[in-house]
Amino acid sequence: MSTVNIKPLADRVLVEPAAAETTTASGIIIPDNAKEKPQKGTVVAVGPGTKDVEMTVKIGDTVLYGKYAGTELNVEGKDFLIMREADIFAII
Repeated sequence: MSTVNIKPLADRVLVEPAAAETTTASGIIIPDNAKEKPQKGTVVAVGPGTKDVEMTVKIGDTVLYGKYAGTELNVEGKDFLIMREADIFAII
């Protein structure tokens, strides 16, 4: 987990995506152009919420989110996603 000087506003969450799988369960190596976007990541920063939405995720949680959820950011050479908490499906 990394530390970043970004503070999300309202009900937004900053997530660091997990690394894409490089091999299958049977050991076959997946080429770069065939890798799928990860749908799992670690929460790096959490906004304060709104008067209608109380935040349930916290920093350090591993979460599952939609395939096309959030907006991609590149900060200090690292990739992140910023999304609304409603885009997160589950905490694992």
